[in-house]
Amino acid sequence: MNKGSPLETGSNARQLLGMKGASETKNIWKLRIQLMKPVTWIPLIWGVTCGAAASGQFNWSFQSVLASIACMIMSGPLLAGYTQTINDYYDREIDAINEPYRPIPSQSVSLTQVRQQIWVLLLGGLIIAYGLDVYANHSTPVLFILALIGSFISFIYSAPPLKLKQNGWLGNYALGASYIALPWWAGQALFGQLTLATSLLTLGYSLAGLGIAVVNDFKSVEGDKVLDLKSLPVVLGIESASWISAGMINLFQLGIVIVLILIDQHFAAVLLLLLIIPQVVFQDIWLLRQPMLFDVQYQGSAQPFLVLGMLVTALAIGHSPLVHSM
Repeated sequence: MNKGSPLETGSNARQLLGMKGASETKNIWKLRIQLMKPVTWIPLIWGVTCGAAASGQFNWSFQSVLASIACMIMSGPLLAGYTQTINDYYDREIDAINEPYRPIPSQSVSLTQVRQQIWVLLLGGLIIAYGLDVYANHSTPVLFILALIGSFISFIYSAPPLKLKQNGWLGNYALGASYIALPWWAGQALFGQLTLATSLLTLGYSLAGLGIAVVNDFKSVEGDKVLDLKSLPVVLGIESASWISAGMINLFQLGIVIVLILIDQHFAAVLLLLLIIPQVVFQDIWLLRQPMLFDVQYQGSAQPFLVLGMLVTALAIGHSPLVHSM
């Protein structure tokens, strides 16, 4: 039986994950999944994991595991799916240039169906957020508020008249905070208490996330130029943007190393420093030499070390009495 060539199989996998280079399909459910871009759920699910670790109060009971899975579903498939769907809805003209095979520009799915999906994902995420607040006995619905804030940021990031993505710095930081800080805060609030120190550390990681968002803009440069969107690669050029991306990722992680030393988490600081080194190596190999050609290889090789560093930081926070007293 013919199972298809490796190229066809790879294209089909890309289609389901919502990645560039996907094959086209007429299956409505595959199209809906492609709009939600499952590959983008990973950092939010990981952020919830880090937040739970940083709380210092997570345990492996059935209820806690179930609550954490619900929080991951809220953050990933539902609210990240909402973010990606609404972004595709408002970026359909850009995608017609950069990725014409995507569901909306290829006219494989109607705008009415897309709007319906946006509302279902948004309301589903908000309902789960409120349910988690009830589970955690929050007097203030912290997770519901975080979900509302994230959803609002996602809307103004993509939709006119604000359309934050038109502003390279502000748009990329909004994206970084939404994908790193907010799910972390959700996971930590679910099992413990948010602290000022934790909030500042996660906002620092969001600045590192800004550097990652710059790399994500490389694939849209041509469409951004045509539609006069001021992404950093368009404004500064690909080479300068790649150096800024690498610099921000490294600088703010080094800042977190210093913070870990200040809160007496020296082992975690050393471990995080060791995880930064391979990121610098892959930046030199893939990102800084030919950023347009090897941006995907760079993200696949360097970002695992970044996210492992996030977990190291989270575990250090969870075991630091000094942080929880702030």
